Order: sequence, then structure tokens, then C-alpha cells
Amino acid sequence: MTTVPDSPAHPYDALTPEIILEAVEMYGGRCTGGLLALNSYENRVYRVDTEDGPPSVAKFYRPGRWDEAAILEEHTFALQLAEHEIPAVAPLARPGSGTLSHHGGFRFAVFPWQPGRAPELNSRDDRALLGRYLGRLHRLGAAEPFRHRARLGIEEFGHRSVRYLKEHDMVPEELRASFFAIMEYLFPPIEAAFRAADDAAWIRLHGDCHLGNILWTGTGPHLVDFDDCLTGPAVQDLWMLLSGDREDMELQLADVLSGYTEFMEFNAAELRLMEPLRTLRMLRYMAWLAERWDDPAFPRNFPWFNTRRYWEEQVLALKQQAAALDELPLSWMA
Repeated sequence: MTTVPDSPAHPYDALTPEIILEAVEMYGGRCTGGLLALNSYENRVYRVDTEDGPPSVAKFYRPGRWDEAAILEEHTFALQLAEHEIPAVAPLARPGSGTLSHHGGFRFAVFPWQPGRAPELNSRDDRALLGRYLGRLHRLGAAEPFRHRARLGIEEFGHRSVRYLKEHDMVPEELRASFFAIMEYLFPPIEAAFRAADDAAWIRLHGDCHLGNILWTGTGPHLVDFDDCLTGPAVQDLWMLLSGDREDMELQLADVLSGYTEFMEFNAAELRLMEPLRTLRMLRYMAWLAERWDDPAFPRNFPWFNTRRYWEEQVLALKQQAAALDELPLSWMA
């Protein structure tokens, strides 16, 4: 067996190639030794080549982030989607055990390798097809609640993020006053939008449904990485699919919802949440980088984060976002 190093500088320092390969072999079969780190920073995710079949994907959960009940809810949701032929990549069960395993001091899961390309969503048909799958996902998501996953809210994603940045002195001193003063303009319209959309249904969602978490094949989209699945309004899984100017986004939204509403009703009142949700995501992203700065992978892959230029850009972006919060929401006619 592999020896885990004593007192590593960071927990992931103990995740050696030997531990990764041994973990995958717990699911049966033999690894060839081929190992490729995939684009994941919150967790560690690897493509692992095997001798007798297609590659596997091993996901090693960040120590201390989720408790086991929350991870198992992620797995259960993905498995339910797959059982209903909604193209989600779900974890594999280890022979004689479940979908969540332990090895070398880490919790991990193994997934089938799903090839695919990044989607472009340039055609109306592709957007409608993705909308149909998301409508089916949300219909299943509304059937029962999460009990251990996060709930999308202003306190957790907004105020807590701002407090972390302030308490840990992440913003350069000369920009602190400008940066934190903007919050006085951001939170009142965000809170008003959430109150106005109070009748929106809060359901189980993918939670991080951007194009990087969709793989496109000859048969259409496959949804991956349910690590951020949570309870929230349906529009959270839709707004990140839209891009361009207002006219472009309204056309794209109409295409997505043309497929979506074949399976799930959509409350147009949720559209007023799009810019508030974008703002909360921006704040949460800054705080996430700050919270993970002790992980050597973060300074290496995000070297711009602790520079003056980065925070100057964030001040400007948040001022622009404050203006966007005052604009009318996108329109959509059912």
C-alpha cells in the first residue's frame, strides 16, 4: 500500500498518483498508469486509463467542503436523472458498496468517461434541445427537495462573500473604500428582486449550468459536474447559457424556453433575478478564490487574483453591474 506523507503543506499534497490509481482499481479492473488531470480546482479530477475498457474519471472531493450526506445527495440526484434518461453523467457504484468511497484519507467517486466537445449553441434547434433536457431535469428536481445541499440565497452567496473579502484584507488598501462602497448600491436592488420573485418555485438544480459543464455529442448535450447542485429558482440553470446584447439574449432565451416549457412551466417573474444572480456569482467567485488561496494550485493558476489590476477591474465590473440591476428584465412571451 502507498504511504501517505506526514503533515503535508496542503491536504491535496497527499494525493499522489499511486493513491489515485489504487482508488480507481478498487472499482475492479487494472489501470495502465495513464493519468490526466482535468480542469478542476475545487476538487481534483483525473481521467484514468484502464486496461480492459474505456477510461474512468476519478473525482477526489476537497477535504472539509461537503459532508457525506451532501455528497450522497449530489450522487442520488445525478443517478435519478440518468435513470430517467436525462443525459447526466452519474457516479458508478463500487462492487459491494455505494457511489462514495474512501482511500488514502480522501473521499472520492468514479464516473464513466464521457467524451464530447464544448457546445456552441449557435442554432435554434440546439438551444431548444438543451431547453428540453433542462425542463425535464427541473421537473424531476421539483419532485422532492434537497435536505443537505445549499440553498441559493443573498446571505450565503452575497453578504458572506463580502465579509470574507473584508475580514481577510483581500482588496488592496487603496481600493478598499471604492470596492466596498459599491455594495451599498448592489444589495438593495438584489434584495428587492428576490422579494418580487417570492412566488418562484425553489427546486433542485444543477446549480452551475454554464457551457463548460455541458459536453456535446452527436446525440446532443450531456450534463457533468453536479458538485454545486443546490436548491434555487429555475432561472439559475438558464441565465448562464445566454450571451451577447439584450436582443441576442432574448432570442436565445426564447429558443431555450421553447423546449423547456414542453416539460416544465416557467415563471416569467424569475427573469428579474438574472442580473441579481449574476452579481451574486461575481461576489462568490471572488470570495472562493480568496478562500482557496492556501491551495498551491490557486496562486499557480490564478496569478492575477492578488494584483491591483484585477481589483481595479472588479471595481469597474461591479459599477457596471450596479447599473445593470436598474435595467428592465429580459422579456419573454410564453
